[in-house]
Amino acid sequence: MSLKQITYFSLLILSVSACTAPRLTQSMATNNAITYHGRTVMNAQNEVDLISSAAYAELQFGGEMCAISLINHAPPTDYNYVAIELDNKYMGRFKVSGTSPTPLSIKAEKKADWHQLRIYKATESQNGVVTVQNIRALRLKTEPVLSQKRIEFIGNSITCGMGNDVEDIPCGNGSKWYDQHNAYWSYAAQVARVLNVDFTLSAISGAGIYRNWNSDEPTVPQQYQRTYLKLDSVQQWDFSRNTPDIVTIALGTNDLSMGDGKKTRLPFDSTVYITTYIDFIKTIYNNYPNAQIVLLNSPMVTGNRNELLMSCLQSIQAKVNEEFPDKKQVKVFAFQAVSATGCSGHPNKEEHSLMAKQLLPYMQEVLNELK
Repeated sequence: MSLKQITYFSLLILSVSACTAPRLTQSMATNNAITYHGRTVMNAQNEVDLISSAAYAELQFGGEMCAISLINHAPPTDYNYVAIELDNKYMGRFKVSGTSPTPLSIKAEKKADWHQLRIYKATESQNGVVTVQNIRALRLKTEPVLSQKRIEFIGNSITCGMGNDVEDIPCGNGSKWYDQHNAYWSYAAQVARVLNVDFTLSAISGAGIYRNWNSDEPTVPQQYQRTYLKLDSVQQWDFSRNTPDIVTIALGTNDLSMGDGKKTRLPFDSTVYITTYIDFIKTIYNNYPNAQIVLLNSPMVTGNRNELLMSCLQSIQAKVNEEFPDKKQVKVFAFQAVSATGCSGHPNKEEHSLMAKQLLPYMQEVLNELK
């Protein structure tokens, strides 16, 4: 979206002067009026890092506009994207790049005493973090944190929305592989918003349970315990912070992949897959002993490969339920096949919506069982 378009629609105006407007009061990112969702941490500068896909900051501001300062912390020449939602309306996806703070001025489209703003990280943990530095607003509204059910969605590039947003940058036209990445439109984020639950996307593109799309490691289980979902992150994630009621796991697409056809790759080993998957579930039980686990197949895996995947998931389900009779019984949900016409064989936004439509009633039933 161009600056001209942004100005025309009065959505987001990139303006340093707006951030220094004297009538706006600056608040640190750690202000109690701002709440954070997903994997986020406060850094040494009293700023907040948005780590995981669709991790977001949420606040209510008074007046017609507010300004937020974001910092891109990514490897050299890399950048991130954020998706903006204002008053429950999606406003677009915007780049956060360079090493200097990116000032965003957000103007409301309608008059109201208070406006709800959510700033989502559209890219994933592998792209580095988006840091919330400060907020400037006429006033912020502090409200008690409401008790919500929580769902953690563990998965790969499909779960975190890789290649799904081609509205501004068509496939093949970007400079980076993640230029069409928008976790806001992930099936998981869509389901969570409709169910009105708090959620976390612990998803890593290209990764699997025991091997990745075109490599042996690092897999999701190897990176999951690290705060920044990377092996080079020494810090361990504090799993007591956001304890989910439900954990969905959608892993297997990359394990079953044939890779790029160039690098030597052994046939899929169902025994290793099942054993490693069960070990990973044990890790989840250690972190979340009361969680309801739901295993998902992949709508991108079809035919004989889907039959193999479903057979593995059902075997995992039976073995875990037998070994842990005191836990909530593991469930399995099977997506029906969905065409993938986004970038690099991934579903686009509309296809993610079809996935969400399939999963939504099932997840509603699971939530109802927990009440």
